[in-house]
Amino acid sequence: MNYFLTEEQQMILDTARALAKSKIKPVREKYDEEGIFPWDIVKEMAAADLMGLYIPEQYGGMGGGVFALCLAVEELSKVCGGISLAMAATALGTFPLLLFGSEEQKAKYLPGIASGKHLAAFALTEANAGSDAGNMATTAVRDGDDYILNGTKQWITNGGEAQIYSVVAMTNKAKGTRGATAFIVEKGTPGFEFGKKENKMGIRASATRELVFNNCRVPAKNILAKEGMGFIVAVNTLNNSRPGVAAQALGIAAGALEEALLYSRQRVQFGQPISSIQAVQHMLANMATEVEAARALVYATARTIDSGEKSFAKISAMSKLFASEVAMRVTTDAVQVMGGYGYMKEYPVEKMMRDAKITQIYEGTSQIQRNEIALQLIKEAAKMK
Repeated sequence: MNYFLTEEQQMILDTARALAKSKIKPVREKYDEEGIFPWDIVKEMAAADLMGLYIPEQYGGMGGGVFALCLAVEELSKVCGGISLAMAATALGTFPLLLFGSEEQKAKYLPGIASGKHLAAFALTEANAGSDAGNMATTAVRDGDDYILNGTKQWITNGGEAQIYSVVAMTNKAKGTRGATAFIVEKGTPGFEFGKKENKMGIRASATRELVFNNCRVPAKNILAKEGMGFIVAVNTLNNSRPGVAAQALGIAAGALEEALLYSRQRVQFGQPISSIQAVQHMLANMATEVEAARALVYATARTIDSGEKSFAKISAMSKLFASEVAMRVTTDAVQVMGGYGYMKEYPVEKMMRDAKITQIYEGTSQIQRNEIALQLIKEAAKMK
């Protein structure tokens, strides 16, 4: 199908696809089993100029925007949703800088990210502040030209591996959501340490760790936007980053469909390939239709954001919701098509099914996405009066 890609966008897609098949596919099983962070693959991505796709050219990136990021993440995720997260989670950690960083901050941090030398991470979630982010306990207290951070962030993707962290902490708890502030915190800052590496069901090649702040002193010049704007930074970051998660989910689903389709043509039962059996054909048809619908929504969302449109919270949430739900259904059906073999680690679809589940949870659960979509619908309806 023609997705109306420019020559440069087609090149990005082809580059990511080739890297995924030649570099990621041979090691994905080992990395999943052992939970290895893919630094060697990150270097390959950097050498292929994929790490800075969405970063403006003046900071060493390619200036391709959210759409270029989604194209690459989708292709990498077709082979391994965990390894692709090294790029996708870095983008999540970078969006606060892109959207709210000062010129000085951008000039300092973005070139290293664009080159692939540095990874980034986004730190909002805590043990008691997941969907309810306003319940966060991490604090930042002003002390002269610095802020002193104390608290623990949980389930942070790229935690321990990234060099640059966008961290949201409460500077005035009494103000509720208006009392949060976003900071840039560098790895190696005294008082900033890492907790345990989580042992996860899926995306096992991605590092997920606690971030522990114990009287961590951060310069006031590292504030993103200004004090009290932490939740504005977080909400806008997530609105921009959700198509990236949607692209990850889309890639996982598309990869599972491809594996199931190939298997169905090779597996013979009752004297014929199971692809000749109507029940299987209908499953494959449904899977393919859902993948294509998810792709259309993800691409439309990314293009909307890149166009400069200001109001895209609804479609961003829709893309993340729909693609993640599709990923779970399609990977489950892929296992079903492959039967007993689909359940075995010898074949990749059981891994894809495990990887798909997290896309319904992180960066806002499917239920939170529905809340956001409904909120935007109600706002739109109020304006129609």
